[in-house]
Amino acid sequence: MKPIVQISLDITTSREALETAEMAMRAGVDWLEAGTPLIIAEGMHGVRALRERFPDTPIVADLKTMDGGYLEAEMMAKAGATHVVVMARAHEETIRCVVKAGRDFGVQVMGDNMVCEDMVAGAKWLEDLGCDFVIHHIGYDERRGIAARGQRMPSPLDQLRQVVAAVSVPVQAVGGLTLEQAVKTPEYGAPLVVLGAPLTIDAEAFKTASGDLESSLRLICEKVHAYGDVKVGKK
Repeated sequence: MKPIVQISLDITTSREALETAEMAMRAGVDWLEAGTPLIIAEGMHGVRALRERFPDTPIVADLKTMDGGYLEAEMMAKAGATHVVVMARAHEETIRCVVKAGRDFGVQVMGDNMVCEDMVAGAKWLEDLGCDFVIHHIGYDERRGIAARGQRMPSPLDQLRQVVAAVSVPVQAVGGLTLEQAVKTPEYGAPLVVLGAPLTIDAEAFKTASGDLESSLRLICEKVHAYGDVKVGKK
């Protein structure tokens, strides 16, 4: 699978999301994500605004669905999303409902294993229930809370190879990665690279003389795309 750069628009207004998305697309980003903050603030309207501006670009709606799976997936599909996110900790029937809606409305389902007691088993569970992708995810509050107690902050890289080896669908790793770490996830067999926005270019290899954010993001996209084919599936 060719590696994909996805930008997560963790922004609370459609106007700012569109501005950031415009910059990201010029730089070579492949997929746009209506991040959870944008979904909360703008809902279907934010997704619809992205679809109208970018008619041919894959759009992920990061719903983090826990219940009402069919309706949520249907609403986002009708607004223009091509991918929706359901949580592994949801009830089995909720995941099945999202998968059914995906098939009915032509959207793909990304299953998120955040807060699973066994992250590898959670990823396999999502695949078994029909998810098209697995998001291997360490949550924001979890990371910050553990770090605040003076313990080592967990990283999705800790078990990424095990997750990739356990499933046959593409995997993306999310949660507290530096840009430098995110860009290297294809080396672990995870071809979907996620960059959060607002962006802070902090990896030395991607800084430009002018400090121009778009140019830095372009360098990141070129680095990811240069990996070529990434093998997807159980090793």
